[in-house]
Amino acid sequence: MQGDYPQTQGSRAYVTQDNTLTTTLTVKEAVHYSALLQLPDSMTTSEKKERAETTIKDMGLHEARNTRIGGWNIVGLSGGQKRRVSICIEILTRPKLLFLDEPTSGLDSAASYHVMNRIVKLSRQYSLTVIASVHQPSSEVFDLFDNLCLLSSGRTIYFGPTSAANEFFALNGFPCPTMRNPSDHYLRTINKDFDQDIEQGFGGKATTTEEAINTLFESYKSSPIFQQEGSILEKGSQASFLTQSFVLTRRSFVNMYRDLGYYWLRLGVYIALCICVGTIFFKIGSSFRSIQARGSVLMFVVSFLTFMAIGGFPSFVEDMKIFGRERLNGHYGVAAFVVGNTLSSIPYLLMISVIPGA
Repeated sequence: MQGDYPQTQGSRAYVTQDNTLTTTLTVKEAVHYSALLQLPDSMTTSEKKERAETTIKDMGLHEARNTRIGGWNIVGLSGGQKRRVSICIEILTRPKLLFLDEPTSGLDSAASYHVMNRIVKLSRQYSLTVIASVHQPSSEVFDLFDNLCLLSSGRTIYFGPTSAANEFFALNGFPCPTMRNPSDHYLRTINKDFDQDIEQGFGGKATTTEEAINTLFESYKSSPIFQQEGSILEKGSQASFLTQSFVLTRRSFVNMYRDLGYYWLRLGVYIALCICVGTIFFKIGSSFRSIQARGSVLMFVVSFLTFMAIGGFPSFVEDMKIFGRERLNGHYGVAAFVVGNTLSSIPYLLMISVIPGA
């Protein structure tokens, strides 16, 4: 393995098809926080930041390091850049096995090639094994793969070197036509969603897609590349619970500060409401008859504060999506997230309660 800190080697990482990222953070902040969360306490803070900076440069994001990721309400990175940020976050630990679910989804041919080319360079630099699911790759992207796995209805049709796939199909009577993208030919041959289409087998004989799949499947089972052996992956170390809680508190606090929909919008509504209520019940006196009026004011304000809590629900849902992805990838546990989210929200809850109440 190559790298400065081999003791931080992770076991596996998974990059989802959707770019589930904190939209209010910059590229630098998102990757730095993830480095502090994932890398073990045996590394110093400066070493973790250096690892984050190196990873950002490796993925070609140095020019956009101070740009916010952005979302539906914030203009930020492009789709290809967001995909590279997602990959940056997962390769910080230099995992031995990296899963990529549709890394080129939603990207044009040029962006797809540049993203995959970066991944190939990183896999060779840090000795990573990358498993990527790609639908209809261009010929340039297809040439970047070392090994190819073709599946049809759960059955493995071929799993071996990409360079040998064309020979495998040709020997079984399904050669790739000249000037056609090999990936298009392979997918067309084993796709049985449209069984009315036929493939040309040996001697130009008409063959249904189901028959072509069975022929290739039986041929693969009897081939030398069918037997595969693997090794057990060992789990890598990560940051302690206290470190994770502290980092999550910082990250959540910054997100809540920058996201207008989390607390700031509610604060404005609360202040406007309390001004209106305050003018209506101005100088109600302190007699016995004013008790009912004071009770009405308190009940109205408390009820409105409770009902308006739903205003922060959309932002919280986005946080839960990020939490689900990061927890499944082993970045931190449920307890650390609860502690961080609770501590970071206390100042804002006090603010939206005390200021309108005053």
